[in-house]
Amino acid sequence: MKTLTSLKKKCGLKTAPFLELGMHKQLNHYFQGGNLKDLYTNVQELLDEESKGKLKDLSEKAKDFSVRTRFADGKVILVVKASIDDTTSSNGTARLEWEKRLDNLELEELDNLVLKSGFTYQAKWSRERQEFKYQGANVAIDKNAGYGYLSEFEMVVEDQSKADAVKLRLRNMMEDLGIAELPQDRLARMFDHYNKNWQDYYGTDKIFDIQ
Repeated sequence: MKTLTSLKKKCGLKTAPFLELGMHKQLNHYFQGGNLKDLYTNVQELLDEESKGKLKDLSEKAKDFSVRTRFADGKVILVVKASIDDTTSSNGTARLEWEKRLDNLELEELDNLVLKSGFTYQAKWSRERQEFKYQGANVAIDKNAGYGYLSEFEMVVEDQSKADAVKLRLRNMMEDLGIAELPQDRLARMFDHYNKNWQDYYGTDKIFDIQ
């Protein structure tokens, strides 16, 4: 992984007081199709009561959603995201997110539970991530297979009504740092290209340029 200074330069960040949290590598497996209610049925025995209730509620209310599995720092994690604005659940700027670490499972075993729920692989992603805290936001600088370097700014809120205000705060923060937000249509084209060609990029340093 590059140094913080070179990563800031590469991603367009100006000098700023970032609290560095650490770095790690991730494998992320994205799925498509399927049924959240079936997924809930197949994983509920692995969940505590609080996590079980939240996933059940999400499975009943979500309209646009995405499911992914993750391996990071020796941890296997199940992630479900649902959009709460007019963007997508995969790349949206405001969304509900549920995730749960599942001990005693290998990534392949968790994948099989998702596949059993009617999902199919959409793509497999690999990346190196460096994480920071900045003015209350979670900030990540990622080196993604296919995409190259990207920075991500995120704040988690419990009250859905605050989503628009938080998005505005994050965009102002990014503007102060000299970071341009990727347009949703370009991001969608990048996402589509990777999904169609992920076997060429997964686990490699290859990148593409989609305008």
